Amino acid sequence: MNNYDLVIIGGGPAGLTAGIYAKRAGLSTLMLEKAAPGGQIMVTDWIENYPGFPEGLAGYELTMKMEEQAKKFGLEIRSASVESLNLDGEEKEVILSKDSIKAKSVIIASGCSPRKIGIPGETEFFGKGISTCATCDAMFFKGRDVVAIGGGDTAVQESLFLTKFVNKVYLVHRRDKLRATKILQERAFTNDKIEFVWDSVPVEICGESSVKSVKIKNVKNGNIRELDAAGCFIWIGTTPNTEFLDSKIVVDQGGFIITNNQMETSVKGVFAAGDVRNTPLRQVSTAVGDAAIAATYADKYIESL
Repeated sequence: MNNYDLVIIGGGPAGLTAGIYAKRAGLSTLMLEKAAPGGQIMVTDWIENYPGFPEGLAGYELTMKMEEQAKKFGLEIRSASVESLNLDGEEKEVILSKDSIKAKSVIIASGCSPRKIGIPGETEFFGKGISTCATCDAMFFKGRDVVAIGGGDTAVQESLFLTKFVNKVYLVHRRDKLRATKILQERAFTNDKIEFVWDSVPVEICGESSVKSVKIKNVKNGNIRELDAAGCFIWIGTTPNTEFLDSKIVVDQGGFIITNNQMETSVKGVFAAGDVRNTPLRQVSTAVGDAAIAATYADKYIESL
Protein backbone atom coordinates (compact mmCIF):
# COMPACT_ATOMS: atom_id res chain seq x y z
CA MET A 1 0.00 0.00 0.00
CA ASN A 2 1.40 3.36 -1.08
CA ASN A 3 1.28 6.43 1.15
CA TYR A 4 1.11 10.01 -0.10
CA ASP A 5 0.52 13.46 1.31
CA LEU A 6 -2.21 14.03 -1.29
CA VAL A 7 -4.23 11.93 -3.71
CA ILE A 8 -6.14 13.72 -6.50
CA ILE A 9 -9.07 11.84 -8.04
CA GLY A 10 -9.59 12.97 -11.64
CA GLY A 11 -7.26 14.23 -14.34
CA GLY A 12 -9.13 17.06 -16.00
CA PRO A 13 -8.19 20.76 -15.73
CA ALA A 14 -9.03 20.76 -12.01
CA GLY A 15 -7.00 17.65 -11.25
CA LEU A 16 -3.99 18.78 -13.27
CA THR A 17 -4.03 22.25 -11.73
CA ALA A 18 -4.29 20.81 -8.22
CA GLY A 19 -1.31 18.63 -9.08
CA ILE A 20 0.75 21.61 -10.20
CA TYR A 21 0.00 23.56 -7.02
CA ALA A 22 0.54 20.54 -4.77
CA LYS A 23 3.91 19.64 -6.28
CA ARG A 24 5.06 23.27 -6.08
CA ALA A 25 4.14 23.14 -2.39
CA GLY A 26 6.41 20.13 -1.96
CA LEU A 27 3.67 17.55 -1.34
CA SER A 28 4.08 13.93 -2.39
CA THR A 29 1.13 13.73 -4.77
CA LEU A 30 -0.58 11.09 -6.89
CA MET A 31 -3.23 11.88 -9.49
CA LEU A 32 -5.63 9.08 -10.46
CA GLU A 33 -7.44 9.18 -13.80
CA LYS A 34 -9.45 6.27 -15.16
CA ALA A 35 -9.04 7.39 -18.77
CA ALA A 36 -6.54 9.81 -20.33
CA PRO A 37 -5.74 13.09 -18.55
CA GLY A 38 -7.84 15.99 -19.76
CA GLY A 39 -11.43 15.13 -18.93
CA GLN A 40 -14.23 16.49 -21.08
CA ILE A 41 -12.13 19.20 -22.71
CA MET A 42 -10.25 16.45 -24.54
CA VAL A 43 -13.27 16.19 -26.83
CA THR A 44 -14.03 19.90 -26.96
CA ASP A 45 -13.48 21.20 -30.46
CA TRP A 46 -12.38 24.75 -29.67
CA ILE A 47 -11.86 26.83 -26.53
CA GLU A 48 -11.82 30.58 -27.09
CA ASN A 49 -12.57 32.01 -23.63
CA TYR A 50 -9.57 30.69 -21.68
CA PRO A 51 -7.27 33.62 -20.82
CA GLY A 52 -3.87 33.74 -22.44
CA PHE A 53 -4.86 32.24 -25.81
CA PRO A 54 -6.33 35.10 -27.87
CA GLU A 55 -6.68 32.94 -31.00
CA GLY A 56 -8.26 30.07 -29.04
CA LEU A 57 -7.06 26.48 -29.08
CA ALA A 58 -8.36 22.92 -29.31
CA GLY A 59 -9.34 21.23 -26.06
CA TYR A 60 -6.73 18.50 -26.43
CA GLU A 61 -4.01 21.13 -26.95
CA LEU A 62 -4.85 22.85 -23.67
CA THR A 63 -4.90 19.47 -21.93
CA MET A 64 -1.48 18.57 -23.30
CA LYS A 65 -0.01 21.86 -22.10
CA MET A 66 -1.47 21.37 -18.60
CA GLU A 67 -0.26 17.77 -18.41
CA GLU A 68 3.22 18.76 -19.60
CA GLN A 69 3.40 21.48 -16.95
CA ALA A 70 2.21 19.12 -14.19
CA LYS A 71 4.78 16.47 -15.15
CA LYS A 72 7.48 19.14 -15.22
CA PHE A 73 6.89 19.62 -11.49
CA GLY A 74 7.01 15.87 -10.94
CA LEU A 75 3.33 14.97 -10.63
CA GLU A 76 2.84 11.20 -10.57
CA ILE A 77 -0.09 10.14 -12.75
CA ARG A 78 -1.64 6.68 -12.58
CA SER A 79 -4.42 5.18 -14.70
CA ALA A 80 -6.92 3.69 -12.26
CA SER A 81 -10.60 3.72 -11.38
CA VAL A 82 -11.58 4.55 -7.80
CA GLU A 83 -14.01 2.05 -6.27
CA SER A 84 -14.64 3.71 -2.90
CA LEU A 85 -13.17 5.85 -0.14
CA ASN A 86 -12.48 5.06 3.51
CA LEU A 87 -12.58 8.42 5.26
CA ASP A 88 -12.73 7.26 8.87
CA GLY A 89 -9.85 8.60 10.90
CA GLU A 90 -7.09 11.04 10.12
CA GLU A 91 -5.57 9.00 7.28
CA LYS A 92 -7.73 8.64 4.17
CA GLU A 93 -7.82 5.48 2.08
CA VAL A 94 -8.56 5.46 -1.65
CA ILE A 95 -9.68 1.98 -2.65
CA LEU A 96 -9.00 0.82 -6.22
CA SER A 97 -10.00 -2.40 -7.96
CA LYS A 98 -6.77 -4.25 -7.09
CA ASP A 99 -5.17 -2.26 -4.28
CA SER A 100 -5.57 0.84 -2.15
CA ILE A 101 -3.68 4.04 -1.44
CA LYS A 102 -3.41 5.99 1.79
CA ALA A 103 -3.06 9.77 1.96
CA LYS A 104 -3.26 12.57 4.46
CA SER A 105 -5.61 14.52 2.20
CA VAL A 106 -7.76 13.94 -0.90
CA ILE A 107 -8.97 16.27 -3.64
CA ILE A 108 -11.96 15.02 -5.61
CA ALA A 109 -11.85 16.40 -9.16
CA SER A 110 -13.70 13.60 -10.91
CA GLY A 111 -15.82 15.86 -13.12
CA CYS A 112 -19.12 15.05 -14.80
CA SER A 113 -20.61 12.88 -17.51
CA PRO A 114 -23.28 13.84 -20.04
CA ARG A 115 -26.80 13.43 -18.68
CA LYS A 116 -29.17 10.98 -20.36
CA ILE A 117 -32.72 11.82 -21.42
CA GLY A 118 -34.29 8.47 -20.49
CA ILE A 119 -36.47 7.87 -23.54
CA PRO A 120 -37.09 4.77 -25.69
CA GLY A 121 -34.26 4.07 -28.11
CA GLU A 122 -31.60 6.01 -26.20
CA THR A 123 -29.88 2.97 -24.73
CA GLU A 124 -30.34 0.77 -27.81
CA PHE A 125 -28.83 3.26 -30.24
CA PHE A 126 -26.09 4.80 -28.13
CA GLY A 127 -22.98 4.50 -30.31
CA LYS A 128 -25.20 3.57 -33.26
CA GLY A 129 -26.23 7.10 -34.18
CA ILE A 130 -26.56 8.59 -30.71
CA SER A 131 -23.58 10.55 -29.44
CA THR A 132 -22.60 13.16 -26.86
CA CYS A 133 -19.44 14.23 -28.70
CA ALA A 134 -19.56 16.12 -31.99
CA THR A 135 -15.78 16.32 -32.18
CA CYS A 136 -15.59 12.53 -31.97
CA ASP A 137 -18.42 11.56 -34.28
CA ALA A 138 -19.41 14.42 -36.63
CA MET A 139 -17.48 12.94 -39.56
CA PHE A 140 -19.69 9.84 -39.53
CA PHE A 141 -22.67 11.98 -40.54
CA LYS A 142 -21.11 13.87 -43.44
CA GLY A 143 -23.78 15.21 -45.79
CA ARG A 144 -26.65 13.89 -43.67
CA ASP A 145 -29.25 15.39 -41.33
CA VAL A 146 -28.88 15.11 -37.54
CA VAL A 147 -30.83 16.16 -34.45
CA ALA A 148 -29.19 17.97 -31.54
CA ILE A 149 -30.87 18.24 -28.14
CA GLY A 150 -30.21 21.16 -25.79
CA GLY A 151 -29.97 24.92 -25.57
CA GLY A 152 -26.89 25.73 -23.50
CA ASP A 153 -23.34 26.62 -24.49
CA THR A 154 -22.30 23.03 -25.18
CA ALA A 155 -25.34 22.26 -27.35
CA VAL A 156 -24.92 25.38 -29.47
CA GLN A 157 -21.15 25.21 -29.78
CA GLU A 158 -21.20 21.53 -30.72
CA SER A 159 -24.05 22.12 -33.18
CA LEU A 160 -21.96 24.79 -34.87
CA PHE A 161 -19.13 22.27 -35.15
CA LEU A 162 -21.51 19.71 -36.67
CA THR A 163 -22.37 22.13 -39.49
CA LYS A 164 -18.84 21.68 -40.84
CA PHE A 165 -19.80 18.12 -41.80
CA VAL A 166 -23.57 17.57 -41.89
CA ASN A 167 -26.28 18.75 -44.24
CA LYS A 168 -28.58 20.07 -41.51
CA VAL A 169 -28.80 20.23 -37.71
CA TYR A 170 -32.25 20.27 -36.13
CA LEU A 171 -31.55 21.95 -32.79
CA VAL A 172 -34.35 20.90 -30.44
CA HIS A 173 -34.88 22.97 -27.29
CA ARG A 174 -37.66 22.71 -24.71
CA ARG A 175 -37.97 26.50 -24.42
CA ASP A 176 -38.49 29.32 -26.92
CA LYS A 177 -35.06 30.84 -26.41
CA LEU A 178 -31.53 29.55 -25.90
CA ARG A 179 -29.53 29.58 -22.66
CA ALA A 180 -26.20 29.81 -24.48
CA THR A 181 -24.03 32.94 -24.36
CA LYS A 182 -25.00 35.70 -26.79
CA ILE A 183 -21.99 35.32 -29.06
CA LEU A 184 -22.77 31.63 -29.62
CA GLN A 185 -26.45 32.40 -30.19
CA GLU A 186 -25.58 34.97 -32.85
CA ARG A 187 -23.39 32.48 -34.68
CA ALA A 188 -26.11 29.82 -34.55
CA PHE A 189 -28.87 32.14 -35.73
CA THR A 190 -26.83 33.19 -38.76
CA ASN A 191 -25.87 29.62 -39.71
CA ASP A 192 -28.22 28.41 -42.44
CA LYS A 193 -27.47 24.76 -41.64
CA ILE A 194 -29.14 25.01 -38.23
CA GLU A 195 -32.92 24.76 -37.98
CA PHE A 196 -34.36 25.53 -34.55
CA VAL A 197 -37.20 23.42 -33.18
CA TRP A 198 -38.54 25.42 -30.24
CA ASP A 199 -40.70 24.38 -27.28
CA SER A 200 -40.02 20.73 -27.98
CA VAL A 201 -38.57 17.64 -26.33
CA PRO A 202 -37.57 14.26 -27.77
CA VAL A 203 -39.86 11.37 -26.84
CA GLU A 204 -38.37 8.48 -28.82
CA ILE A 205 -35.33 7.71 -30.95
CA CYS A 206 -36.25 5.33 -33.76
CA GLY A 207 -34.33 3.05 -36.08
CA GLU A 208 -33.34 -0.49 -36.95
CA SER A 209 -29.61 -1.15 -36.79
CA SER A 210 -28.95 2.58 -36.38
CA VAL A 211 -30.85 5.84 -35.86
CA LYS A 212 -33.35 6.70 -38.59
CA SER A 213 -35.50 9.36 -36.94
CA VAL A 214 -36.32 11.21 -33.73
CA LYS A 215 -39.85 11.78 -32.48
CA ILE A 216 -40.32 15.13 -30.75
CA LYS A 217 -43.24 16.56 -28.81
CA ASN A 218 -44.25 20.20 -28.63
CA VAL A 219 -44.60 20.99 -24.93
CA LYS A 220 -47.21 23.70 -25.56
CA ASN A 221 -49.70 21.94 -27.83
CA GLY A 222 -48.72 18.28 -27.40
CA ASN A 223 -48.23 17.69 -31.12
CA ILE A 224 -45.75 14.95 -32.03
CA ARG A 225 -43.51 15.29 -35.07
CA GLU A 226 -40.96 12.85 -36.50
CA LEU A 227 -37.66 14.22 -37.80
CA ASP A 228 -35.77 12.05 -40.29
CA ALA A 229 -32.16 11.98 -39.11
CA ALA A 230 -29.13 9.70 -39.24
CA GLY A 231 -27.90 10.80 -35.83
CA CYS A 232 -28.91 12.35 -32.53
CA PHE A 233 -26.53 14.37 -30.36
CA ILE A 234 -27.58 14.90 -26.74
CA TRP A 235 -26.40 17.88 -24.65
CA ILE A 236 -28.84 18.45 -21.81
CA GLY A 237 -26.51 18.89 -18.89
CA THR A 238 -24.26 16.72 -16.79
CA THR A 239 -24.28 14.19 -13.97
CA PRO A 240 -21.43 14.30 -11.42
CA ASN A 241 -19.02 11.36 -11.32
CA THR A 242 -19.52 10.63 -7.63
CA GLU A 243 -20.64 7.01 -7.62
CA PHE A 244 -17.62 6.02 -5.51
CA LEU A 245 -18.56 8.36 -2.63
CA ASP A 246 -21.27 6.06 -1.26
CA SER A 247 -22.96 8.80 0.83
CA LYS A 248 -19.77 9.52 2.78
CA ILE A 249 -19.65 13.18 1.70
CA VAL A 250 -22.54 15.67 1.67
CA VAL A 251 -23.88 16.39 -1.83
CA ASP A 252 -26.76 18.49 -3.15
CA GLN A 253 -29.95 17.16 -4.77
CA GLY A 254 -28.16 16.74 -8.08
CA GLY A 255 -25.33 14.76 -6.51
CA PHE A 256 -22.78 17.57 -6.76
CA ILE A 257 -20.37 17.90 -3.83
CA ILE A 258 -21.01 20.76 -1.41
CA THR A 259 -17.92 22.65 -0.26
CA ASN A 260 -17.05 25.78 1.68
CA ASN A 261 -15.04 28.68 0.25
CA GLN A 262 -11.83 26.74 0.88
CA MET A 263 -13.15 23.86 -1.27
CA GLU A 264 -13.32 21.59 1.78
CA THR A 265 -16.13 19.04 1.85
CA SER A 266 -18.11 17.81 4.86
CA VAL A 267 -15.13 15.58 5.73
CA LYS A 268 -12.02 17.28 7.13
CA GLY A 269 -9.06 16.95 4.81
CA VAL A 270 -11.18 16.05 1.78
CA PHE A 271 -11.61 18.76 -0.85
CA ALA A 272 -13.45 19.04 -4.15
CA ALA A 273 -12.75 21.10 -7.27
CA GLY A 274 -14.15 21.63 -10.73
CA ASP A 275 -17.33 20.34 -12.35
CA VAL A 276 -18.00 17.74 -9.63
CA ARG A 277 -18.55 20.55 -7.13
CA ASN A 278 -21.78 22.43 -6.44
CA THR A 279 -20.92 25.54 -8.45
CA PRO A 280 -22.91 28.09 -10.50
CA LEU A 281 -20.51 27.85 -13.46
CA ARG A 282 -18.71 24.89 -15.01
CA GLN A 283 -15.87 26.18 -17.16
CA VAL A 284 -12.17 25.41 -17.49
CA SER A 285 -11.32 28.71 -15.82
CA THR A 286 -13.52 28.02 -12.78
CA ALA A 287 -12.15 24.47 -12.48
CA VAL A 288 -8.62 25.85 -12.45
CA GLY A 289 -9.55 28.42 -9.79
CA ASP A 290 -11.24 25.80 -7.61
CA ALA A 291 -8.20 23.55 -7.86
CA ALA A 292 -5.72 26.25 -6.89
CA ILE A 293 -7.76 26.93 -3.75
CA ALA A 294 -8.26 23.24 -2.97
CA ALA A 295 -4.56 22.40 -3.27
CA THR A 296 -3.54 25.41 -1.20
CA TYR A 297 -5.86 24.48 1.65
CA ALA A 298 -5.00 20.80 1.39
CA ASP A 299 -1.40 21.86 2.00
CA LYS A 300 -2.47 23.93 5.01
CA TYR A 301 -4.52 21.01 6.34
CA ILE A 302 -1.55 18.63 6.02
CA GLU A 303 0.68 21.14 7.81
CA SER A 304 -1.80 21.25 10.69
CA LEU A 305 -1.68 17.49 11.30
